[in-house]
Amino acid sequence: MADAAVQSTGRALVTRAGDDVAEEVRAYLDKEHPDATVERDARARTVVVRAADYEPPAVDADVVVVSGGTADAPAAREAAVVARAAGPRVETVEDAGVANLTRVLDEVDTLRAADVLVVAAGREATLPTLVAGLVDAPVIGLPTATGYGVGGDGVAALLALLQSCTVLSVVNVGAGFVAGTQAALIARGVGDGGESSAD
Repeated sequence: MADAAVQSTGRALVTRAGDDVAEEVRAYLDKEHPDATVERDARARTVVVRAADYEPPAVDADVVVVSGGTADAPAAREAAVVARAAGPRVETVEDAGVANLTRVLDEVDTLRAADVLVVAAGREATLPTLVAGLVDAPVIGLPTATGYGVGGDGVAALLALLQSCTVLSVVNVGAGFVAGTQAALIARGVGDGGESSAD
């Protein structure tokens, strides 16, 4: 599939790629498309491929991806990789969990400068709700399956975000690809001045 994508569009994005799959993709593309650029993000479990003549899009908008803690990083990084591939500027803020609120407050200027934010958090998922109350840009809550007990599979985080009293949208547990894609679509609308395109 990556080969077909590179041939038809000049690029490919492979998600949920463990080490074995990533190496298979790299080996195959090195043979079939030796001039292509292949970037692997092991933590995000992604592989991004660009043909030599591919010109990446440039979207004049800023996406900020925030993660609560180390365990939230894979989903957050996946969202960042996916959003970046679509063209907007992407910045990440890691380990901004609310157990120490000053870590969030230290990043307020960065958060408020964003055109759209993806905020990943597990356990009770307080972070996306808190961030949404600090900014006036769209926030996409990305619940993760971190913690233990009843919240360990991400259900507590998902339900908490669905019950948020601040305005945000929510994707499924661990759905970094969906969150990153949604952020990219919003960023494209901002970058186009909010005008829709017929292409």
